[in-house]
Amino acid sequence: MSTTGFNSQNGAGGGQAYANGPSQNPVALQQPPGVGYGMTHQAPYNLMQPKAPMPPGPGLYHSGPYQPVPPVSSYQSSPPVSSYQAPPGQPLLTRPPMGGPLPHTPPQSASPSPGPRMPPAQATPPPPAVSSNSYYPNAQQQQPPMAHAWQYGTAPPPMGAPPPMNTPSGGPVANHVNLPASSTAPPQSSTAYSSPPQGPVSHNATQPPGPGMPPTSLHGYTHPGTAPPPMNPMPPHTYQPGRPPYGPPPTGPPPTMKPAPPPTGPPMGSATPPPPKADAQCGGAANCTLSPTEPDYQEGDIECPGTMAGNGPQTPNTYNHVDNKMAGPPQSGPPGRQLGHYPSLPPGYQNTSAPPSSASPMHPPMPTATQPYTQAPQPYQQPSAGPGPAQLSPSLAALSLQSSTPEALRVVNLLQERNLLPPGPIPAPTPCLPQDLQKINCNPEVFRSTLTSIPQTQSLLNKAKLPLGLLLHPFKDLSQLPVVTSSTIVRCRSCRTYINPFVSFLDQRRWKCNLCYRVNDVPEEFMYNPVSRSYGEPHKRPEVQNATIEFIAPSEYMLRPPQPAVYLFVLDVSHNAVETGYLNMVCQSLLDNINALPGDSRTKIGFITFDSTIHFYNLQEGLSQPQMLIVSDIEDIFLPTPDSLLVNLSECKELVQDLLKSLPNLFEKTMETQSALGPALQAAFKLLSPTGGRMSVFQTQLPNLGVGALKSREDPNQRASAKDIQHLSPATDFYKKLALDCSGQQVAVDLFLLSAQYCDLASLGCISRYSAGSVYYYPSYHHAHNPAQVERFQKDLKRYLTRKIGFEAVMRIRCTKGLSIHTFHGNFFVRSTDLLSLPNVNPDAGFAVQMSIEENLLDMQVVSFQAALLYTSSKGERRIRVHTMCLPVVNSLSDIFAGADVQAITGLLASMAVDRSVSASLSDARDAMTNAAIDSLASYRQSVLTIQQPGLLAPACLRLFPLYILALLKQKAFRTGTSTRLDDRVFAMCQLKYQPLAYLMLMIHPALYRVDDLTDEGALNINERTIPQPRVQQLSVEKLSREGAFLMDAGMVIYLWVGRNCNPNFLTQVLGVPNYTAVPQNLYLLPELDTAESQRTRAFIGWLRDQRPFFPTLHVIRDESQLKANFMQNMIEDRTESALSYYEFLLHLQQQISK
Repeated sequence: MSTTGFNSQNGAGGGQAYANGPSQNPVALQQPPGVGYGMTHQAPYNLMQPKAPMPPGPGLYHSGPYQPVPPVSSYQSSPPVSSYQAPPGQPLLTRPPMGGPLPHTPPQSASPSPGPRMPPAQATPPPPAVSSNSYYPNAQQQQPPMAHAWQYGTAPPPMGAPPPMNTPSGGPVANHVNLPASSTAPPQSSTAYSSPPQGPVSHNATQPPGPGMPPTSLHGYTHPGTAPPPMNPMPPHTYQPGRPPYGPPPTGPPPTMKPAPPPTGPPMGSATPPPPKADAQCGGAANCTLSPTEPDYQEGDIECPGTMAGNGPQTPNTYNHVDNKMAGPPQSGPPGRQLGHYPSLPPGYQNTSAPPSSASPMHPPMPTATQPYTQAPQPYQQPSAGPGPAQLSPSLAALSLQSSTPEALRVVNLLQERNLLPPGPIPAPTPCLPQDLQKINCNPEVFRSTLTSIPQTQSLLNKAKLPLGLLLHPFKDLSQLPVVTSSTIVRCRSCRTYINPFVSFLDQRRWKCNLCYRVNDVPEEFMYNPVSRSYGEPHKRPEVQNATIEFIAPSEYMLRPPQPAVYLFVLDVSHNAVETGYLNMVCQSLLDNINALPGDSRTKIGFITFDSTIHFYNLQEGLSQPQMLIVSDIEDIFLPTPDSLLVNLSECKELVQDLLKSLPNLFEKTMETQSALGPALQAAFKLLSPTGGRMSVFQTQLPNLGVGALKSREDPNQRASAKDIQHLSPATDFYKKLALDCSGQQVAVDLFLLSAQYCDLASLGCISRYSAGSVYYYPSYHHAHNPAQVERFQKDLKRYLTRKIGFEAVMRIRCTKGLSIHTFHGNFFVRSTDLLSLPNVNPDAGFAVQMSIEENLLDMQVVSFQAALLYTSSKGERRIRVHTMCLPVVNSLSDIFAGADVQAITGLLASMAVDRSVSASLSDARDAMTNAAIDSLASYRQSVLTIQQPGLLAPACLRLFPLYILALLKQKAFRTGTSTRLDDRVFAMCQLKYQPLAYLMLMIHPALYRVDDLTDEGALNINERTIPQPRVQQLSVEKLSREGAFLMDAGMVIYLWVGRNCNPNFLTQVLGVPNYTAVPQNLYLLPELDTAESQRTRAFIGWLRDQRPFFPTLHVIRDESQLKANFMQNMIEDRTESALSYYEFLLHLQQQISK
């Protein structure tokens, strides 16, 4: 079975086909196997020949192809024919740059700098065998490549029809564009449902600047002397529909000139496609009930028709620049900038220059120094030209990287230069664009490409051996978000792209789409600018000045009223669950935050508990106390009183509070050990189906009763195996099928797993993965024995309950003609080729997509990408959030390498490797990651370097690539030979697929700091707190000192390692103990001491925690601590019994490249 494609097959009985794995674009699927790097006019790239002999390296044993597991059970809803007993009267983010550009690595010296002490030869494990396990198929052979070959640029070929299955009966209709000029791929009938795997967790972030918003780099790092982005959950009242508008359009005639009315007939010219018919799917997913089994060929798309050229009612044109209480100045272009400089304007219009700033008086102009993402070092010469993309010169000669070698292409010999880590965070590379375009480009924390210079052709991309893809954080918490209310949302008639800063205006009345190049008319209403209250300057509208913008959608974007916020809690109350004590924490957290749940007067809430039976709670208004209803027939589940189980929160708040106070005591003496999770999920699905909403499931053991019951598949003796890891795929398709049903009814399922025992997260996680939910995992949770986990659970719950949420959402990504998307990564369900169904969307979810170049981009200087997210806010508003990114097109390999974003590439490869682990094998994924480093560095050496030198050479922009690949190989998701629980491994894989890049990188390559000698030198001053900024250290034991204390930030957890001979001053002033032996074994809180050292240390740790939305636990460890092994496993540069050191890994790469 060829695994060049990623689509593992997994299905149940008859019905409709679907593929379990990232979706593929049907266009690319028509290519024969082996297309990709196999272009005949390229240098031969022989993949079939192994790059190295096959010594038994750690974790590299080859295993056969992945075989799908037959389904264990099928989900069937049953008619309510059962009985229940009602007992009468039963009560019931990342660190800031150290200032300016990255430090240059020291120049190469003739003599190699001393490397690490090499271990004795006999102790060195054999280098990893590089089998023919690559990302790329053979360039010369026509037969399908071997199982390890990944293709970056082309969609995986089909692997035969997957077994059919029944799909959800109703739900989102995937509207999508199918006109010839569309930038998206031709539609595919939704008979092939494709979706990718799992992922959980959370995050926050920044965006355009606001008051108190510091210059921010990719990770939300803050520049010295500025405040960090607020990372607290946004207040529930985020939206301000009642905010006074900037003013209606003038009621009198327009000043000076009377523009001609827009044409009402069909567009002129036979080459232009006719206007699309109105969208049947306007309201997005749930606003229509077309069966997904029908081909979804309606024109339009998720975000609906948009009013064409000004038809429709002319409602007041309002503009809220900021969508929360932290209102900040608009992000305007540089003074005098006129995007697109009209080439031929009517007399009198040409001479009008833009005012110094488009900011209104209430929003003072923003100095350019506070641009949050233009502070990164700019390695290329940036011309100060001001024309829009349509007016760029035919060749980007002025921007060429060939004239002088930029810093990104400085040659680094990795075997000689050891101290490659910069002292602070690594900013995203700046695309080589004219400055006026770059200043308004999308924040890289929201939208980021693996290559900031797009190759002209697929063959050029193939030659570079680098993956092309996008990483998105579309619903990220933004401190400043322009919001526009208008009856006319201006979109391209052909491809439905939203007007954005990278379109070009031919004149005052016409604009050219930057994705399909169609010329569109400017609607009459768009001539008025609500910010400046001026008329006749459409290029100054906020939509054309902001790469991220949100529209309050008019009524034609919905076919039913927006759904209310609906929250259903499904709680495990078996003996095992009660023992952990989690129920008290959930109930108390809900009581504390019940008034902060996002929503309005329509918000609904409900509760289901379960053990071997299912318990419902009647909370109907008028009852004196909650009424518990027990359904014991779990084979034929039904709702006992359908109308009173989900109740209006504001009307029944007292009953809800009574229930939350009594629930923990209700089951405290239970001896029921069984868990009927499957039937409980079926009951919850029935309850939520009419409205849609969020299902929060809390589970503490392996479900063992009723449909969806599972058996333990983990062999503890195999946890440290160097062979392939089994059981990474689901044991049953019940949870996936139920998730697809949930997705069809706009229900997302979030899973909280709190267990010390194996719970088969590989199976249970499907319920969240395909319904756009999240997975939270708390291994060994216990209220008394594990207080650090309790603290983390409490903090995570508060964030989860109070963060903003979008309901019945759909997201589409469009790109310039010639580019196509073929694989998605994240938690969602793919409704059609490019439409993601997101029953819920949260601000902590990330997504990734892989792309290919289908048509040569020879006549283009720039390309654009646009992500549009249509959702219903918790206040019941239909909103559309649009992000647009513009990148240059280049025609040389050196330019491609110069624009490589090493962190984005690592993040995308991590998602691809998770898919490969499940669809093929873990060893395949490990080999493919190693080959990714070998192939890209070999391509650089052969095709970019003009002078061949000895050593392992990399461009400066990729100098950390081998280190990150080694970090992935040692990461919990992919490591072998080290004891790793199966659920821990699967959860790590979930994280890699779901976390936004800023948080993901810390989980791959933690940050190490020395903290026993913190000073105020170079510190940040935030809200009158001084935050020390210690230098990032290499992850090697060489950097540790017994006289010091070291802090390791690994994303989800922070370790504070105290050396045996640690400075006594640190022990007394920070830890509050007299000597080393007095340091407690399980210390997870630092005492609040009134000393400068204590305040500095706590401020630094608090600041690190504030950088992300989830709560990392702190563990103070010493040499005797059990957790010391976990700390040492993160020393990525050191050799272990089962893995190479960084230096050995570099030697292995060099050996393969020089073959």
